[in-house]
Amino acid sequence: MRSLWKLTWTEIKLFLREPMAVFFTLAFPLMMLFLFGSIYGNEPIPDFGGYGAVDLSVPGYTAMIIANSGLLGLTISMASYREQGILRRLRATPLHPQAILVAHVIVQFLMALLGMVLLVIAGRLVYGLRFAGNPLYVLAAFCLSGMSFSALGFVLAGLLPTARTAQIVAMALFFPMIFLSGATIPREELPASVQQFAQVLPLTHVVTLLQGLWMGEPWGKYFWETVILVTLLIAGVLVSSKTFRWE
Repeated sequence: MRSLWKLTWTEIKLFLREPMAVFFTLAFPLMMLFLFGSIYGNEPIPDFGGYGAVDLSVPGYTAMIIANSGLLGLTISMASYREQGILRRLRATPLHPQAILVAHVIVQFLMALLGMVLLVIAGRLVYGLRFAGNPLYVLAAFCLSGMSFSALGFVLAGLLPTARTAQIVAMALFFPMIFLSGATIPREELPASVQQFAQVLPLTHVVTLLQGLWMGEPWGKYFWETVILVTLLIAGVLVSSKTFRWE
């Protein structure tokens, strides 16, 4: 356990030295918050049940952070480590191989959680962010969503041959997903055909679940969103266990 935490701390320091990872996890969501917050403000809107634009945006930006951590961060770092031979050398150490993978998941989770905390603090201080949900439910949904996208990241890292390919494919999935799922632009603003297509995107269900729980709705209302994310998690773990390569 002590070795795991040492490795995790090392990976945290390496993460903070990577400008792109820090930007998309910690800075970009805040930029989106201030940009759209300055445009729309956070006045209560009757059609939103008395919530404002920022109140609904923060759960969406949180979903974007989760997708970034699992889809971009984990996929690219694992592919890079394998291509550079780092995974092979780490596997030869006394560390249990699974501990190496767990350390990366912990780092991505902690950085995503930090990104969410920064969003909440900024939203509360600048725009009077409202929250009516159960914090434990939101945290549980955050963990479920994070694990599901981490499993997807491991699948991609195992299938894609190089770090450059992993970066291209991950970005090709990430950017359309954040704009079509409701993470950045409300789905209600999109054409009906696009809204229907968005239902096949896993991030859509993360956004729906987080926004609903954020506004205090019961978890039971989001049964299918939960089933889809749990299925994604299980399928990702099973597939990545067969496809993940150390070298």
